[in-house]
Amino acid sequence: MNNKLSLVLLAALLSLALIGCNKQKQDQDQTAAAEMEAPTYMDVDALLASADSLVGQTVTVQGICTHLCKHGAKKAFLMGSDDTKVIRAEASEEMGAFAQECINSIVSVTGQLVEDRIDEAYLQNWEEQLKAQAAKEHGEGKAGCANEKKARGETADTPEARIADFRKQIAEREAKEGKAYLSFYHIDATSYKIEQQ
Repeated sequence: MNNKLSLVLLAALLSLALIGCNKQKQDQDQTAAAEMEAPTYMDVDALLASADSLVGQTVTVQGICTHLCKHGAKKAFLMGSDDTKVIRAEASEEMGAFAQECINSIVSVTGQLVEDRIDEAYLQNWEEQLKAQAAKEHGEGKAGCANEKKARGETADTPEARIADFRKQIAEREAKEGKAYLSFYHIDATSYKIEQQ
């Protein structure tokens, strides 16, 4: 009788152990599924805050598309918490262009984060181009895309004023951080998705 009772108890213990292992496996599967469903993007504010450490990496960022460039919708501007937190996304050849439905919608963009540096050499080259253009066009210059300027925090209206403004910002950054250049960022986009209109 003792053997039968021992066998019944052993069978009950094994059953409980198997049920417990199965429950743990189910919990792990549910956790893994939830992690896969969790958003893998960052918002514009977070991207800009850590951009210097993400250069060259593939990122997915989500923000409100405030503007598409008129020349083929190859550039989209995504805004974060306010209009001072903006990142430009440039469509790759494979991607084509951004759809007009992106405007005023929440859009996720995936691509490589690129740093654009403006330093004294860049500004001198720009000045040379302006001189050549002025000689060719008799002084007619372009002030630049208003959305691009806003994304960079620029307030100047002429190329010459923009250059002077950049020089001032470079001097301030060099005095503060020891870096004689300005960093701006954009995404070379490989895909996008309209999340919400």
